[in-house]
Amino acid sequence: MKPTENPQPHETSKPSSDRTLALTVCSAAIGGTFQYGYNISVINSPTGYIQTFINDTYTARWGTGLETPHVTLVWTLIVSAFSLGGLLGALLAGPMAVHFGRKKSLLLNNSFLFVGGLFFLLCRVARSFEMIILARFLMGINSGVSMNVQPMYFGESAPKNLRGAVAFSSAVFTAFGIFIGQVVGLTDVLGAEPLWPYLLASNMLAGMIQMLTLPWFPESPKYLLIDRGDRVACVQALERLRGGVAPAVEIQEMLEEQKRQSNAGPAPSAKTPWSLLKDRDLRSQLRTVMVASSSMMLCGIDSIYFYASYIFAEAGIPTDKIQYATIGTGASELTATILSNLLIERVGRKGLLIGGYTLMSCWAVVFTVALTLQRQGVEGMSYISMVCVFSYILSFGLGPAGVTGILPAELFDQSARPAAYTVAGSLLWLNQLLVGMLFPFIVTNLGTVCLLPFLAVCLVSAVFLGFTFPETKGKTLAEITAEFDKKNGQRKERPHEGLSRLLLYLTRRSSSL
Repeated sequence: MKPTENPQPHETSKPSSDRTLALTVCSAAIGGTFQYGYNISVINSPTGYIQTFINDTYTARWGTGLETPHVTLVWTLIVSAFSLGGLLGALLAGPMAVHFGRKKSLLLNNSFLFVGGLFFLLCRVARSFEMIILARFLMGINSGVSMNVQPMYFGESAPKNLRGAVAFSSAVFTAFGIFIGQVVGLTDVLGAEPLWPYLLASNMLAGMIQMLTLPWFPESPKYLLIDRGDRVACVQALERLRGGVAPAVEIQEMLEEQKRQSNAGPAPSAKTPWSLLKDRDLRSQLRTVMVASSSMMLCGIDSIYFYASYIFAEAGIPTDKIQYATIGTGASELTATILSNLLIERVGRKGLLIGGYTLMSCWAVVFTVALTLQRQGVEGMSYISMVCVFSYILSFGLGPAGVTGILPAELFDQSARPAAYTVAGSLLWLNQLLVGMLFPFIVTNLGTVCLLPFLAVCLVSAVFLGFTFPETKGKTLAEITAEFDKKNGQRKERPHEGLSRLLLYLTRRSSSL
């Protein structure tokens, strides 16, 4: 073989490859997890206008208005419809990713977004608050699909040394969506009463950007090779993502994973959620992902965005300042996720995850003390409470916000990954729905100690993950699986381990020469 045919390590890090990968990430995320963050925050600003529209619509139909509890009930349905749609989207994400591929699933997912946006635009003309409920449900489906498919697409397209940072960008765009939704919702932008239907439908613009740009970027190389068996297309995708050279080591690793799947028996290559739940060899990994996904919502972070105005009112922030304080929450998470994106390949997944939950526990305690002292008339406590809320969100963005979405991509192989994302996404949306419905009652009944249930979740999560989750930074799937076996006292020789260790040794040896 000629020397020029043997790809050198430096060839995999050309500026053109970094640029192509970065543009692929931006194109996928602007119509993906950006939509999730945007829809979480954008509903907060027009709350009063929508509630007035609900009452006026009911009065025009029946000649009598709704009482306040009934208006609140309809508003709760509007908020909850997003989580219900997200749950359905999470269930659809796995089959879509298998049958259509990662990239095409993201493109098809925009159909839910555009139909929902049209319902928002037409609801006032049609005098129908039911259209708002349906639109939020469709927006939830869109977010549920993208929250699962996008990290899968990123994790399978990035090189191993950038896998964490690229996958973590999903969290960065979620935080970016939250921040932009809050800015657009200002009364000086689209937050005024006549503009609220346009505000709710404004995320259609991000969907259009994705539809115009994503088709120009490659599909996941792993999907092309392992699921479709198209080696030529896989090499072409790698050449674009790696700057003109398809690394032989990456192709070999994918071929070995494909071979392991074909040797597993006559079962279908893609696992279902039910078959994954019954797989004893993957039970520890699945348990870790289930706890991490549940904790991400049970820690109460999205309730702070859904009911930000209530929290700041409880903290004593003046009414005319609340919309600006709310923007601060989005800016806090965006700042933290960007910082975490820079740190993840240095600090590791485990350190960020456990550190984030530990810091959230500390700030929950300080917030509770500050609210209690405020009720007793101590001056200045309202602003300390606001700082605690910002710090709570910063701590969440520093670890749990992004690391949680990476776990299924790193802990499961190609056949189990879509099912793992389906299980994780379903738990995420179920728990978001649960907390979103219960949080107003928690605030009403617990008052100054409203964050104590979330404090308990953060503490339990930090302890559980500290004992059960091995660090995955820079490790192959075989090495991660061996770590789980070791922690569970199930050290067993897997057929592919020797070959994987040999391949890893040869790779490192060739890099040192």
